[in-house]
Amino acid sequence: MAKTVTPDAIAIMRSNPSPDSSADVPEIVVQVLDLKSTGSRSRFMFTANDGKMKLKGILPSNVESEILSGSIQNLGLMRILDYTLNDIPNKSDKYLVVNKCEAVSPALEMEVKSDVGDPDSGILLKLKQENETASDVKVGESGILLKPRQENQVRTAAGVPLKPKQEMVAKSAAQIVHEQHRNMAPAARLAMTRRVHPLVSLNPYQGSWTIKVRVTSKGSMRTYRNTKGEGCVFNVELTDEDGTQIQATMFNQAAKKFFDKLEMGKVYYISKGTLKVANKQFKTVQNDYEMTLNENSEVEEASNEASFVPETKFTFVPIDMLGPHVNGKELVDVIGVVQRVSPTMSIRRKSNNEIIPKRDITIADETKKTVVVSLWNELATTVGQELLDSADQSPIVAIKSLKVGDFQGVSLSTVNNSIVKVNPETPEAKKLRSWFDSEGKASSMDSVGSGIMASSRNGSRSMYSDRVFVSHFTSNPSLGEDKPAFFSVRAYVSFIKPDQTMWYRACKTCNKKVTEAIGSGYWCEGCQKNDEGCSLRYIMVVKVSDPSGEVWLSAFNEEAEHIIGCPADELNLLKSQENEENPYQLKLKQAIWVPHLFRVSVAQHEYMSEKRQRITVRGVAPVDFAAESRFLLEEISKQKASQ
Repeated sequence: MAKTVTPDAIAIMRSNPSPDSSADVPEIVVQVLDLKSTGSRSRFMFTANDGKMKLKGILPSNVESEILSGSIQNLGLMRILDYTLNDIPNKSDKYLVVNKCEAVSPALEMEVKSDVGDPDSGILLKLKQENETASDVKVGESGILLKPRQENQVRTAAGVPLKPKQEMVAKSAAQIVHEQHRNMAPAARLAMTRRVHPLVSLNPYQGSWTIKVRVTSKGSMRTYRNTKGEGCVFNVELTDEDGTQIQATMFNQAAKKFFDKLEMGKVYYISKGTLKVANKQFKTVQNDYEMTLNENSEVEEASNEASFVPETKFTFVPIDMLGPHVNGKELVDVIGVVQRVSPTMSIRRKSNNEIIPKRDITIADETKKTVVVSLWNELATTVGQELLDSADQSPIVAIKSLKVGDFQGVSLSTVNNSIVKVNPETPEAKKLRSWFDSEGKASSMDSVGSGIMASSRNGSRSMYSDRVFVSHFTSNPSLGEDKPAFFSVRAYVSFIKPDQTMWYRACKTCNKKVTEAIGSGYWCEGCQKNDEGCSLRYIMVVKVSDPSGEVWLSAFNEEAEHIIGCPADELNLLKSQENEENPYQLKLKQAIWVPHLFRVSVAQHEYMSEKRQRITVRGVAPVDFAAESRFLLEEISKQKASQ
């Protein structure tokens, strides 16, 4: 079957850079050149060729399957059914954004050029075929395969094949559209009169646009105060039918206008907003731009959109890979099996003295690591209560947009735009459930914080980064004056005071300190409840030494357990046993002169009106002598190279 490009297709598109609807797009067939992946979200770039002109563009994500199957390929022909031409900043050229297209033919013999053949001769470029015969193919002087004219084809002067005319319908398309438009609701009329743009086609330099999106996340209304006074703000995450997401922010009057109107899960037509480059520190979705809606923006609910159901897009990070994200600006998504759920706690904010609810859940995944996720505000009281009620069934949770902190090594915390899905119907959830039921339930789980050390603002560090000697602390008393500084050190535990207060009584639920209640039991201020029992948690100091000197370190529960070799409850039991062997003293003696790799933070604190240096253990690991040898060899190589 012979096919060719539409003459002057690029010029036709340039003359109408933004058609009002796909019905206004004429027959446009172009040749695909330089087809390649953008490396992001299944998008492909290409160059459109009509024989005379070329134009760079991008294809919609829904044609990925056609590209992978070979229906759309380099040198092939493609019909463009809907498009937009965007301006390129600081350039006079345009960029073609294809919204809808279809394959016309596979690859031609060569690139289409306008100077090939005589335009009046009816010459058509023919597809590659291995079984062509001399009876129906001629070879022109240029070597291009030619096909004889067929009597039943109608041609223009340029030799473009046209389909035979179809019978006219009773009503024109314009009449039908006009009648539909007249009977439609305002939101539907908005969709008809102003063509809907996909989110991927938007940029800050674009003029008017309309998008159709679903609200997939909605934050709470927040107040702020700056030099201009007080104000309010809230954010939403919007998703279009291709799954592309963008964050939209509304301030003050716009926030008050749209907060009640934009409801979670509903579909809207939105126009008259502005875009700017996204601030990586605050963005919660994978998009280079963020949207701002003001009081003049238009938001209309789209009814009868049951088929428009974009899925919440997750990019899960395995729990054992959370280390590099600690204290980073990017938010993460996780999925895990719920192991423990705490009661709701009331936390008082330091900034405004407001009391907000919080609930901690512990989740695990196939890496056999656990992490604590703090649910705040409504998530603590709604989803958190649901998880507490079903905790014995080990539900699976998928959580989107979590902040990664360094509390206890690694911890996760929800933000205003976080989404929590309980027992989602996704392949990842089914795979995790199968693993947990078959082997995970009986597996031993370790906290991911025990293998990840505290971090600086640049993210997690290993035990071999920022390595210093003990003398680095003792010779620099001003370390940590402005903000905590983090270092790694290899040292021996040289002394543990046996008569120090080595632990405190802690609530079994939240680990906060408890006091003896009147009558019996222990009272927890954090949980606001009385419990019959409590647990012991370490809070102790140890002296460590290396060839350069010695220094005192503060160690808390998890780190102290690694040093002592047993939980505080067990050490307390040994201390209560009075006999000649003195097992308590023996246990402490076994813990000294053992080499460890320490990750520590150095900060300044004030005691008796005097500033002092406090060095806190953030992580402890045994010395891996093979890894330590490699580290030392690398250090030697660096020193040789610098000489």
